Amino acid sequence: MSSVAVGFELPSKEFQITRETLVRYAGASGDFNVIHWNERIAHDVGLPDVIAHGMLTMGLAVQVVTDWIDDPSALVDYGCRFTRPVVVPDDGVGASLLVTGTVTTVDDDIATIALKAVCAETTVLGKATVRVRVG
Repeated sequence: MSSVAVGFELPSKEFQITRETLVRYAGASGDFNVIHWNERIAHDVGLPDVIAHGMLTMGLAVQVVTDWIDDPSALVDYGCRFTRPVVVPDDGVGASLLVTGTVTTVDDDIATIALKAVCAETTVLGKATVRVRVG
């Protein structure tokens, strides 16, 4: 990758998360927490519906960066806070997660990228920051 400037916007990506996505992720991750598949339990604990796994949301979001750098080994670190759940209705459509990224600093061939992950007009990841080698 050649030079990258502060303010550069990575190509955004939209992810569709359905109940099937949640089942597949649960099987792959081993996370079978009932709030990810049982509406009654989700409601009983105060959630509006079944929610996506936080680590699934985090993993999808960073894909914007790994697709852009075309070399996942260039990823130095990644962190975020889970600010709101991704609610996944059982309607055959699911939830749409839109992820954007902007380069905020470049220092010694390390670019810092601020990610924004939005579902239903609500930001679902806070302080989502990725650092990648760009030189």
